[in-house]
Amino acid sequence: MPSNPLTDPDWATKTVGVIDRWVGLVRDRTTRPLIAAVRGIVFGVLILTGVVLVAVLGLIGLTRGLQAALDAGLSRDAAVWASYLIIGGVLFLAGLVVARKQRSNNDI
Repeated sequence: MPSNPLTDPDWATKTVGVIDRWVGLVRDRTTRPLIAAVRGIVFGVLILTGVVLVAVLGLIGLTRGLQAALDAGLSRDAAVWASYLIIGGVLFLAGLVVARKQRSNNDI
């Protein structure tokens, strides 16, 4: 009886093949995009953490280097506050430039 699926010797293999195709289709449409999104988020957080770490360590190094350079002409205490004043002024000016650019883009 060719119409009875239970008499077909390959019915288990065919059934498993159909189920496998459906599971693969569902996985490709749901799980893979989700995995790609999560990987993007994780790598983005890692990169952001690295950038912040490098920026903080760079500012610390810049401050210490400026203090060492100012030690040649000033006392230790004066070199410390002068380095803080110089770095703070540079960061303040950078903040003003960024704020001005942000405000001018909103006005357009």
